[in-house]
Amino acid sequence: MPPRKPVHVALMFPPRITHFERSTEGIADFARQHGGWALLTRPDTSASLASLEGWNGDGVIALIDTEAEAQAARRLKVPVVNLSGALRESGIPRVTVDNEAVGRLAAEHLLDCGYRRFAFYGTENLWYVEQRCEGFSRRVEEAGLPCVTFFAAGNPTGAQMWHHGQDELERWLAALETPIGVTACTDHRARMVSEACARLGLKIPGDVGILGVDNDELVCEFCISPLSSVSRSNHHVGFQAAALLARLMENGIRHAPDVLIPPDGVVQRQSTDIVAVDDPNVAAAVRFIRENLHKPFGVKLITAQLTVSRRSLEQGFRAQLGCTPYAYLCRQRIDRAKQMLGCPTRPKISQIARACGFNNPLQFRRAFARATGITPQAYRRSTR
Repeated sequence: MPPRKPVHVALMFPPRITHFERSTEGIADFARQHGGWALLTRPDTSASLASLEGWNGDGVIALIDTEAEAQAARRLKVPVVNLSGALRESGIPRVTVDNEAVGRLAAEHLLDCGYRRFAFYGTENLWYVEQRCEGFSRRVEEAGLPCVTFFAAGNPTGAQMWHHGQDELERWLAALETPIGVTACTDHRARMVSEACARLGLKIPGDVGILGVDNDELVCEFCISPLSSVSRSNHHVGFQAAALLARLMENGIRHAPDVLIPPDGVVQRQSTDIVAVDDPNVAAAVRFIRENLHKPFGVKLITAQLTVSRRSLEQGFRAQLGCTPYAYLCRQRIDRAKQMLGCPTRPKISQIARACGFNNPLQFRRAFARATGITPQAYRRSTR
């Protein structure tokens, strides 16, 4: 039998950006599993899709941020999958993170921290930013709390790009009533908020809790206050983009509905490491839960530790955090489990169960499936 002809796929996006590096790994994993793929990376960071006209390949995975690039993609004679959420409509099949879910998750994290005032900081004319803001604002409104927004002009080019917009950002922050939880549309914008707070003398996270998006470790870890961030499931985005392109190439079609990948959780660092609630019993209970999450306990032990009635504690939790102590405890356990399931070291399910305070793996599996709708093993596969 003659050898199978290789499938040539061009990757037209900048691979050296952290979240695209992870997407590239997902694409490569799909290619390894299915075999026969030859991946061609973009030779020049400024190369346009127009440069592929006449190329004798089979498919393209690209970052389509402008209408000009969308038009160039539509002119190609091969299927194209878009990784970008910059345009509301591009006419190109797309696989990207569910940006509305990113916003909701960010709001839930800041609500769990106990903030009662909220703000979203974004940039203009980007659909994914609008979606993140919409998810964030809607979740805050559902909690019956105030939310303000601020959209800066898009990133400039040239010598001004590092400090562009800082003055107006500082004026906006200075006018906000604190304490307040702020979500920025990306980690880079979150870093700008952190630097502006430092110049204004605002404490992080006491006055301003800051949450970014992308979990770019170089940005998040080496900031004035290490930044909490929403992790975007970038590996899974890349894997599913490759899977979609494979279907398009196999079936000879050019169109498909968007595939939206849910974010895989919040990575908490110093910028939101706070319990910003007025009720001392609720604050003490939250601290106890976070410090003892690896131990199996329930609400009965919490009330005994605080010498407070269960009814009183539940009333406080509902007023401050919008949930019961039991629901908060369960969510914290599942969130920690998600982080461990996505860890590259792949700890055993039994280890994760113990680290998250479950009595045994069976109890953990049942609780995880009840909270997420899938098994821990299926969740781990989805993050790889």
